[in-house]
Amino acid sequence: MAFAMLIPAVVDIADQNEDWRIFVGSSFLVGMVAALVAVATRGERPVFTQKLGFLLVTTVWIVATVIGSLPLYFSSVNVTYAGAFFESMSGLTTTGSTVISGLDALPRGILMWRSLLQWLGGIGIIGMVLLILPSLSAGGLALFHMESSDKSDKVLPRVNQLTGGLIAAYVTLTLLCFIVYTSLGMSFFDAMNHAMTTLSTAGYSTHDASMGYFDDNRILLAATVFMILAALPFVVYVRAFLPRRFQLWRDPQIIVFLVICLVLSFSIAVTRRIINDTPFGEALISSTFNLVSIITTTGYASEDYTLWSNAAIGIFFLASFLGGCAGSTAGGIKANRLVILFLVVRASFRRLIRPHAIVRLKYGNDEISAQTIQTVTIFFFLFFGSLLMGTVFLTIFGLDLITAFSGTLTALANVGPGFGQVIGPAGNFATLPDSALWLLSGAMLLGRLELVTVLILLFPSVWVD
Repeated sequence: MAFAMLIPAVVDIADQNEDWRIFVGSSFLVGMVAALVAVATRGERPVFTQKLGFLLVTTVWIVATVIGSLPLYFSSVNVTYAGAFFESMSGLTTTGSTVISGLDALPRGILMWRSLLQWLGGIGIIGMVLLILPSLSAGGLALFHMESSDKSDKVLPRVNQLTGGLIAAYVTLTLLCFIVYTSLGMSFFDAMNHAMTTLSTAGYSTHDASMGYFDDNRILLAATVFMILAALPFVVYVRAFLPRRFQLWRDPQIIVFLVICLVLSFSIAVTRRIINDTPFGEALISSTFNLVSIITTTGYASEDYTLWSNAAIGIFFLASFLGGCAGSTAGGIKANRLVILFLVVRASFRRLIRPHAIVRLKYGNDEISAQTIQTVTIFFFLFFGSLLMGTVFLTIFGLDLITAFSGTLTALANVGPGFGQVIGPAGNFATLPDSALWLLSGAMLLGRLELVTVLILLFPSVWVD
């Protein structure tokens, strides 16, 4: 992160903006502290335990958020520290909610830093979800491991290969998105920023009007395609280069995710054609873009979709819960959990009809273990419990019920925009009190780290040997 701060510093120097001093100073401070810690702990190799794993993941994300907030707080942007921390947390968790308005007049260095936070958060999320959480039995994602032709117990080479493949896929897709955006008329700077925030399914834009600023259906179509690609399991792209390993449809969550996107987008387009008399082709493009943006938890908007119709609002509200695929940069409940929950419910109904029947639960070709079912069940309980608790606390802080509920939902699901006049797609979180921003920052961390990873640290028994 210290190195990354030098990139917006160069942009500010080119623009003759004094904020470059803030980025260079923050980079020097962070780099110096990191170097001192590295030297002080050189040669030490602590025993890795699950307790350390939970603590490490949560602590790294909080420390990274504090680091990311420094340039935002000390720069020319007028925000409180609660606002700067919220903006940094929203970036690194790829949520996309913002307390900053007037983006078109903002220094380009700050715009670049916001996009970099989201891009770095995106690759961090992929690594955490695929490499760390399964070993902690926290994410319920053991089904999405990387297959290896090496049948020995040499774990390190396999992990190194997977990590390199994930980074290569992430960088390659970002570059492709950048090239497509520039070819469609975006400036070099806009294309670079939007490519980073598209592939991280994060949604920060360089303009207040978001993607609506460009007023080009071709850009909306391109963004839709890359948002979908970013919401698929990144292991798919690694497997694509391995012989006899590329089977896109083997993972049921991919089919479910794509079908949901198709059905909901078409439904919104039909309602707009009937209710608003919008030409179907235009309605389908904008409806698909905005729906995919919400369901992949990217958070871009081409217009205020809450003005379309009550039917459209209802569909967007449903999409806010769903999310993309496990093993991607998308947030939300995720398609794999929806599939598993459906299979569990269907099996329960079958047992009611035939009490003595033996019902086997299979996810694709793999049998679903009791631990996976337990993990998914716990996630749903914690997700909706946290949603209710967050809503109650935000109403205590003075927010109306719609803002409180949608604000908590968008934070837990890492979606970005909420609903209502205050934090809807046409607004932002700038008017919320600092107490609400702190709570929502915590909710974003909870949602991004799969809830259990953070909440387990609150149990005293965890700290008792």
